[in-house]
Amino acid sequence: MSDPQQKLEEGSEETFISHLVELRDRIIRAGLAVIVVFIGLVYWAPDIFRLLARPLMQNLPRDGKMIVTDVTGSFFVPMKVTMLVAFVIALPVVLYQIWAFVAPGLYQHEKKLVVPLVASSYTLFLCGMAFAYFVVFPTIFRVMAHYNAPLGAEMTTDIDNYLSFVLTMFIAFGVTFEVPIIVVLLVRMGVVTVKKLKQVRPYVIVGAFIVAAVVTPPDVFSQLILALPLIVLYELGIIAARIFVGTGEKKPADESQAAS
Repeated sequence: MSDPQQKLEEGSEETFISHLVELRDRIIRAGLAVIVVFIGLVYWAPDIFRLLARPLMQNLPRDGKMIVTDVTGSFFVPMKVTMLVAFVIALPVVLYQIWAFVAPGLYQHEKKLVVPLVASSYTLFLCGMAFAYFVVFPTIFRVMAHYNAPLGAEMTTDIDNYLSFVLTMFIAFGVTFEVPIIVVLLVRMGVVTVKKLKQVRPYVIVGAFIVAAVVTPPDVFSQLILALPLIVLYELGIIAARIFVGTGEKKPADESQAAS
């Protein structure tokens, strides 16, 4: 009696260990992809940081400048920026490693959804970052410089603080552009219906302005730059859910059939 049970336990343990080994290998491959891209870009780290700082530098007044308050800041900040760029470039490889690990446990219909879901999510996140870089940053810095001009104060910023601000904004707008995907998924999984999404629209609008007030600089114009796209993307998510999923509401015939 004990032999079959013991073999079953040993088989389960071997399966668990094999999963851990595969997970380790996937993590190593994903990490190597990021490192390889980073090594390829590290020579241009100062240029990459200057490119990231361009929206600020183009909108600073003539006496404005960026400063370094830490001895190692001029070295490590460009390295951090380059690592971020390397991660974004290598993200498809990272996502593939995640997909290769979880794919064996998915049903066939789930596998069909994963690839377009991941591709669209990655694309929308990049669109959010691009929107922040080309639209949001120049606008915010131009407004801040305009407010600062009457004070006659010299406008300076630390490169480390600038990097923290940029990362926060990239993540905020990247996640904001994921809203249509999130809305479609919620409707498809049956968590909410299109009708319910329309009903909670006023709360979403208020929530968008609250999130914008927390993330963006403390001025109305900057908050509008984040809140308005968030609201528009929410509406686009509702439209996409209606097109690709439907209303998410069960018809009476379906309910009676399920009950029987």
